[in-house]
Amino acid sequence: MDFKMHEYTHAIVGKVTPALRLTDKADFNDARRQHDCYLRLLRELNVDVLEVDLAGTFPTNVVVEDIGIINHGIALLPRQLDSGEEYKMKKIREILKRELGQSIIEVADPDAKILGSDVLFTGREFFVGISETSNEIGASAVAEAFPEFPCTPIKVSKGAQHLKKYITVAGPDILCVGASKEAKELLKRIEREATFSYQTLTVPEDDAANCLYVNGTLIHRAIEEIPDSFKVFCEKIDFARRSICFSELAKISTGLSGCCLLVRKP
Repeated sequence: MDFKMHEYTHAIVGKVTPALRLTDKADFNDARRQHDCYLRLLRELNVDVLEVDLAGTFPTNVVVEDIGIINHGIALLPRQLDSGEEYKMKKIREILKRELGQSIIEVADPDAKILGSDVLFTGREFFVGISETSNEIGASAVAEAFPEFPCTPIKVSKGAQHLKKYITVAGPDILCVGASKEAKELLKRIEREATFSYQTLTVPEDDAANCLYVNGTLIHRAIEEIPDSFKVFCEKIDFARRSICFSELAKISTGLSGCCLLVRKP
């Protein structure tokens, strides 16, 4: 594996600003505090955090994962998600291109559906969760944008959430997966279709499955939020780990991956 695949220089994040319309799913003040801690931790891991005022309302102004699939100096941007996100897309596109030197590829096919939260990159290959939010045409766009990596569509069970809600990368060749029926089914499909082999770290709580592996460090949620899974991380992970409270932000996103776009500047 090219370990630089999990080394990042920058993170694009939305600025948490008092919004015109607040969601009732998450407490705004707690979410803002958690977001501050999240940004501080990324900076401690030598990531240059670009905090961008994306306008709009909370939580759409802090959940940025779906805006793009970024890897190897290329940013694949889906077709505009909805009319209200035009400014957000434009702002992030400008930063990716001008400040971070990424080559921009925009999904051209009007029938293509692809969201970042449905796309898992292991460092060796892509898996795209096929559901209501991402389809086979969208998966083909990922394959075309990153031809040097295998790209496999994986069917997500009806009613299940985004792929990265259940499975993420927890380290070099390690997949972190929840213990629910949906998570196990997805893992089975991935293992059957994968070009490469991976170790799996199964965590008892699905809420623990979405983690971030950044610059040699695993970021997962705090003990008070995932007590059983926290023990698993302690017992099984023998490299750097950091934990963080993310309860409010997780209510409005897939989890830790949902609030940043990680980029390696060429």
